[in-house]
Amino acid sequence: MTQVPGTAGYGANAAALAQQYESLKFADVHRVVLHCFPPPPARVLDIGAGSGRDAAALAALGHRVVAVEPTPELRMEGMRRHAALPIEWVDDHLPALHATRAGGRRHDLILLTAVWMHLDAGEREVAMEAVAALLADGGQVVMSLRHGPVPQGRRMFSVSAEETTRLAERHGLVLSFLGEREDMLGRGDVTWSFLVLLRPGA
Repeated sequence: MTQVPGTAGYGANAAALAQQYESLKFADVHRVVLHCFPPPPARVLDIGAGSGRDAAALAALGHRVVAVEPTPELRMEGMRRHAALPIEWVDDHLPALHATRAGGRRHDLILLTAVWMHLDAGEREVAMEAVAALLADGGQVVMSLRHGPVPQGRRMFSVSAEETTRLAERHGLVLSFLGEREDMLGRGDVTWSFLVLLRPGA
């Protein structure tokens, strides 16, 4: 099985990582952007869904959720933990999202939570095109960017909100909100940016 570069270090630690992810509440993680989320039932695509924490919270609110997770161990954790909720799980990965795009569906909300910084510059170009193609008119991408030292064994890059906004604009998306916040795990040398990118339309 081919290793997806940005997932390095995640499969072997899937159970512990899932426990860490699930210890954080969806509403707390996304508190600076929750006011931007559409009301249910919206079509939601959670890319890099991990253990399914966000997908589960949105499904429980009545959204129609597709959860994309390339790491088999994490995907299995998510399917097990949230088996009672109507989440559609997909084995696919950035940057191209071939399997997800093959369905031809568009989404009202696309989540990229703690995902984008795993892509290098060339991959981010391809990924933004793919994400834009999956977004419905009037839809939004909600994305978080991690700033700080790279944990051992992980593949991460320094990505600014400004660079991401410029890249989004080249694919027809505009920044509608930018927020900053501290790290929820208490790491003093880590901060986060939250961007909401809008596709103008009806």
